[in-house]
Order: sequence, then structure tokens, then C-alpha cells
Amino acid sequence: MDTPHETVPEEEQLTGGNVGDVRRRGDRVYRSAGSWTPGIQRLMRHLRDSGLEWVPEPFGMDDRGREVVAFIPGTVPNYPLPDYVWDEETLVTSARMLRDLHDATAGYRDPHAQWRLPAHEPVEVICHNDFAPYNMVFRDGGLVGMIDFDTASPGSRLWDLAYLAYRLAPLSSPGNAEAGPFDTAEQLERLQRLIDAYGTPYPIPDVLRMVQERLRDLARFSDEAAVQNGNPELHEHATLYRADDGYVGGLVLRLT
Repeated sequence: MDTPHETVPEEEQLTGGNVGDVRRRGDRVYRSAGSWTPGIQRLMRHLRDSGLEWVPEPFGMDDRGREVVAFIPGTVPNYPLPDYVWDEETLVTSARMLRDLHDATAGYRDPHAQWRLPAHEPVEVICHNDFAPYNMVFRDGGLVGMIDFDTASPGSRLWDLAYLAYRLAPLSSPGNAEAGPFDTAEQLERLQRLIDAYGTPYPIPDVLRMVQERLRDLARFSDEAAVQNGNPELHEHATLYRADDGYVGGLVLRLT
């Protein structure tokens, strides 16, 4: 009597997030790996062992050399963002999640890690570096997970918090389609609530100046990537980042 063969589920290409080719098979996600991947896997294991269950569980590499992590059921939003991303609950929960990540990595050292992105002084924690809505997982409108840790690297708490503020307050100029449904006063109110939820009393002008530093870094990176990858659309991204830098600079002048 023939023994039936087990059916292997096909891989599904995933969209969302801020990555290239990512595929899912069952409860596992498979993505391209690099020299940084072993260190990122150790970092995610450390985070989960520290009680951060919203971090994907790492499962090493498959026989094709791809990184394997657990699939977090839910929706990863794309722009234009759905209304629930702008909810007060998302604002507060994301800030507290970021704080938990930073607290769990204060003092974390991995001498064998090869970080994909450079460290940013002062080194206080391990930064996610892309803690933004397009890397958040939502279920029933609630924030339940964060993905794409591959660009994590050592840095300051403020470096990471500033980028979350840029994306979720948000701190974009009115001409940016990703600006969200808020006027300037509302953006600043949301920024203060984000800082309060994170739990460290950073002065708003200090956060805004760090947002500017991050935007300038992103603009340089986008212009360089446009040339290296032959993708002129990335120059448009750099233009938007510089416009937002100018907008945030105006906020700094207004508040100081």
C-alpha cells in the first residue's frame, strides 16, 4: 500500500513592510539574508527572552540561505494609512513598545554582530532604525507586532524615537502625501503625547532637531541609492525628505 506524500504548502509572496522579496509558508516567513542576519537573529532571540512577545521569533536559516522568522498574523499597512494607524492607542502603544525594546537592549553587547547600518553616537541601546507604520502589524485595529529588524544597529534612544515621531505624529510638511489628517498644532500635541508615552521627558525642540538629522541622513541615503540602483524615483524621496526637514526646522524656530 502506497504511503501518501505530505503536501508542502506553496510560498506566498508578502507585501507591506519596507523590504524586498519576502515569502510566507505556513507559520514561517522567509527573507533574503546577509552578513548581518546571524546578529539580528541573536538580537530577536534576546528580545523575546526579555519578554517582548511582539518581536518575530527567529528560526535561523533555511537550506536556501534565507532568514526564517515566525509569521505574525495581521495586517501591515501601506500609504495612505488606514484611520486606525492614527488612533491615540497606536500612538501610545508604539511609544511604549519602543521603550521596551530600548530598555531590553541597554547594555546589550554582541561582539560578533555585523550590523547592516552604522552605529550612531551616543550608543545607548540597539535601535530598530525603522520603527514606523509600514513595519507594524495590526489585528482588529490594534498594534500587535513589529517586523523588519534587519537594519537594527547600536545608537541613541532619541535617534529611534525621532523617526517614530516623524512617521506617527507625523512631522511631514503639508505637501507630503504621508502627512496624515492633522494640522501643525495637532502634530505637536501628538508629538508630546508620544514623548510622554515613551517615558523620558525629552524637550520637543531636541526631538525635532533629531528628526532633522534623520531626514538629512535619509535624503543622502536616497540620493546615493538612486545612483547605485539606477532608480531615479529615489531622488524624489530625497526631495520630500528635504522639504520635511525645512518644515521641521520651521517648527524648531517657532518653539525656541
